[in-house]
This record gives sequence, structure tokens and C-alpha cells, in this order.
Amino acid sequence: MSRHSPDGRPADAPLRIPAQEIDREVLDRDARRVVSRLQHQGHEAYFVGGCVRDLLIGRVPKDFDVATSAHPREVRRIFRNGRIIGRRFRLVHVYYGDHIVETSTFRSEPLEQGDGDEDLLILEDNVYGTAAEDARRRDFTVNALFLDPNRHEIIDFVDGLADLDARVLRTIGDPMVRIAEDPVRILRAIKFATRLDFRIHEGTWRAMCDLAPQLERAAPPRVLEEVLRLLRSGTALGALKMMRACGALRVLLPALDSHLSDRGPAGHDRAELFWRLLEALDGEVHQEYEPTTAVCIAVLFCDLVEHEADPETRTLSGPPLDLLTVGREVMEPVASSARLSRKDFSRARRIIAYQGRFTMAPSRHFSPLLFARAEDFPEALDLFGLRVEARGKGWDIFEGWQDRYERARRATREELEAERHGTRRRRRRRRRRSRRRGGKADP
Repeated sequence: MSRHSPDGRPADAPLRIPAQEIDREVLDRDARRVVSRLQHQGHEAYFVGGCVRDLLIGRVPKDFDVATSAHPREVRRIFRNGRIIGRRFRLVHVYYGDHIVETSTFRSEPLEQGDGDEDLLILEDNVYGTAAEDARRRDFTVNALFLDPNRHEIIDFVDGLADLDARVLRTIGDPMVRIAEDPVRILRAIKFATRLDFRIHEGTWRAMCDLAPQLERAAPPRVLEEVLRLLRSGTALGALKMMRACGALRVLLPALDSHLSDRGPAGHDRAELFWRLLEALDGEVHQEYEPTTAVCIAVLFCDLVEHEADPETRTLSGPPLDLLTVGREVMEPVASSARLSRKDFSRARRIIAYQGRFTMAPSRHFSPLLFARAEDFPEALDLFGLRVEARGKGWDIFEGWQDRYERARRATREELEAERHGTRRRRRRRRRRSRRRGGKADP
């Protein structure tokens, strides 16, 4: 059975084929209820996008999104458990307990303005249309497939099934136009290509490279969200290399790109270590590890912060201070523009600054027990473990700290208080000795 559109098929007439490859049992029950109720009320309604794509290639979707001809207010009237959200893109969240079925209205292509030289960036996307128009306005052909769960039928307006068979990621229509409309599609293309092991179509790749500078105009919080998804995807190594190859890394994280771009021997070593760190992260993600936002940010910046804290390699103006201060210097521009929460920003700085403590010998001034009880210790240890794996050395130190952490978690309140008291006492003695030495030095 051919999945390709037959010759002579009208533009708005989709290819319809039975969804024989999809097991009905894996379809989300609540999403099916939403589709059935909308259809019962006389509206078109289908599963759409990534869930259909994933079902067809044998993956289990995380979410089942619904697209319908009903407008948001109509959906809200049908579902008392629904809530309209969004401004740039209004849709309805239909709640079944803690489960949300995201329900969007069919959109049409953005309205053309001016003589064709106008800015293509989409700022609002609430022009409603038909199912065919909605399919053609989506980003990539493989993400524009519909599934009618009641008829158990695939509906394809854009030859997405053919690209799915060929494992090709291709924009719908002119790639220069589609990516200019929303430059974040560059990061989405990288996400899908690396996660699904798809080849990016040549024309789409050229547009990604040509329009990478347009990412400066995208909303920074959206960009940060996509970068975090790449880091948590289990394919961070391939994704960041692809970002660098198309120029996106240079636009979004110029300090990191410059750090990796040094053509000298030291620069080569830094780049190789960074790629190995991402490889270690991917390995842990495949073992069900879920890195926090702070760990993801620290993975991106840890080597760069330490580089700028070293007087021999520093490139920023002024002398280097402590790692926390240098972390603020290096990371503040990204954190500020992307509106990264102060909590995540501060945690990322601290877990980078803590890295040196893991190789610090116990002393009168450093308590491994209290360090292991610090709030940010688990994330700092996660980062240290990734760096140990990337460097291929230090396993004994890492395992020793894992044991200390387990003992610290079991420590009683009395043991902790005694350790704090001893640490404070040792600090007071050190200050007194320092003052005495200072007094002797006075004329």
C-alpha cells in the first residue's frame, strides 16, 4: 500500500489511510473522550502533531493533543472542565483530574501584509481556518498528521507520511519563510532530528544556517525552554554539535561558542571535554536521570566559569575573584535575558563553585559532613559525577562522596549540631590567631 498522495488529488483533499500500525489500546482515554464529545457536537476533531508521528514510528507519546474546528469559547462551553489559556496562541486545557488534554482550534496561514518585504515573524496566531489550512501552517510535514481515533484513520494533507517513511525532517512550504516566521523552529528541527534520528532536508538545513541570526529576535524564555529540552533529551551531544554547526550556538550562547572555538591546543581540549560532558549527561538520562534546570545550566557553563576564574586564562576585564562572583559575570547576561528564575540561577552558580570542595582534603576549616548536608549538595554531586565520567578519572573520589552523602543523611541532629559547634569554634580560633599575627605586625 502506497502512502504517497495519488496524482491529481485536489489540494484540500487529504490522503486517508487506515491506522493499522497503531494499537488502539495505547490511545489516551481522556483525549479520546475529548475528540468523541467534540465530534458528537458536530465539530471536526482529531489527534494531531507529535503524538501521531510517535505512534506511527512505534514510540509511546508523552501527550495526546487535540485539534478541532470548534473555537476556544465553543470548546469551553462544551467542557466545563476546560480553561482557555494563552494570548499569542489561544487554546483550551481540558482537565481530567491532574491530566490535561490540550485542545487547539484549526489555524490558517498568517495573513500576508505589505509588498512581501515585511517582517515575517509571527506575533499573533489566532486566525482560525480549516483542517487543511491548519496542517499546512504547521512547522514540519511529519508533525502535521491527523489521527481520527474513532474511525482509526490517518489524515495527511502535506505528504508527511512519505517523509515519515523516509525519516526526513522537512518544513511545510518554503523553509526560508517558515523559519523566518518562527526562528525557534531551528531548535525544534534539531530536537526532532536528533531525538528521532531523522535526516534534515537540505533546503531546510540551508535555511536554518542562513536564518540562525534571527534567533536573537525570538522570546528568550522560549529559547531557554527549548535548550533545556535538548539537554534533557538524551541526545544533548548531537543537538549541541548541530546547534554549533548551523550557527545557533554562536547566537544564543556566544561566550560558550567562543570558548569552544579557540583553535589552539588548549581550545581543542576544552571542546573535547565539553562534548564528553554532554555524552556523560546523555548516558545518565538514558538511565532515567532527570537533570534539574540548575544542573543543565551548570553543565553549559562550569568549564567556562572556571576558565574565567583562572588568572592565566581569563578573558574578561578585571582580576578574577571567587567562583561565585565569576559565575555571575559569565552567566548573568543569559539568566537576565531568558528570565531564568533567581533560584535556579543562584543554584547553578553555587554548584559550580562547590566543585573544588570535592577534591579538598578534610581540615579544621572544612567539614565534609556539613558540606554533604548542604541544600545544593545533591546537584553539585551530580555535576561532579558527570565531570568525573567525562574526564575518565576520579571515580574513587566520587564514590567516596556518595558514601559520605549517605552517612550524612543518616546523621542525627545531635551529631550535626556537634559538628557545627566544632566548626564555629575552629573558625573563632583562626580569627583570633589572625588578629594576633596582625597585632605583631603593627609598628
